[in-house]
Amino acid sequence: MTYELLIGQRLYSSWSLRGWLCFDAFDIPCRVETVEIYSDGFSSRVADFAGGTSVPAVITPEGGRLTDTLAIAWHLAEAFPDRGLLPEAPTERAMARSMIAEMHSGFAALRRSCPMDLSRAWIGFVPDADVRADLDRIEGLWAGALDISGGPFLFGAYTLADAFFAPVAARIAGFGIEVSPSSWDYVAAHLDHASFRRWRALGLAENRWLSVYDQPFEAGPFPAPASIAARDVETR
Repeated sequence: MTYELLIGQRLYSSWSLRGWLCFDAFDIPCRVETVEIYSDGFSSRVADFAGGTSVPAVITPEGGRLTDTLAIAWHLAEAFPDRGLLPEAPTERAMARSMIAEMHSGFAALRRSCPMDLSRAWIGFVPDADVRADLDRIEGLWAGALDISGGPFLFGAYTLADAFFAPVAARIAGFGIEVSPSSWDYVAAHLDHASFRRWRALGLAENRWLSVYDQPFEAGPFPAPASIAARDVETR
C-alpha cells in the first residue's frame, strides 16, 4: 500500500500545494486524487475520502486519516526521519517547527487579500496596513533563518518549513509585492524549485480556470522561470 492524497485544483489551492510538497519534495510516493473546489460535490467527496471538510487530506498506508496539513507534516517527519523533512540540529529543528506552526495559523490578512493564483499575475496591488504587518513578520522570520543558513532555503536545504511558505512566495510573486532583496531571492528559489515547477505545470495542464479568483487589477503573466527545454530520452 501507499499514501493516498486528495487535493484541489493546483493553480489555486494553496493548502493542497503545501500538502503535496510534503510528499513530492522529499521523494515520498503517494497516489494523488483531485476534487473540484467550489463544486457541488466538493464537501461530499472530501467527507467520503477521509471524513474531513477540506483539502488536502491523506490516507496513510495503515489506513489512518489525516485531514490537516500540520498533521500531515508531523506524521511524515516521524515516518521518514532520514528524508530531511526537518533540520538535524535541535535548535534549528525547533525553529522550523515554530515557523511552520505560525504559518499554519497566521497571516490571515495576506491570505485574504492575495489568494494564490499560479495562472497569472496581478499588476497594481498595494498592501494595506494589515497585509504589510503580515509581510513584515514573514520577512523577519525568513531573515532570521536565512542569516543563519545562508540560503537558498530557510535552513539551507529544503525542509517542511519551506513547503509551508511556498504559497506565500507564490502570493508575493503573483501580486508583485515589494520585499527585501534577500526575501525576493528566497521567493525566486521557490519559483525555481523542481517540485514547485512540476506542480504549476500540472496545474496549467488541468486547464481549469476559476473566476472566483479574479482580482480588480490588470492581469499579466505569472513570473515563472523560463521553461526547461525538452530533451531526447536515451533508449537502449
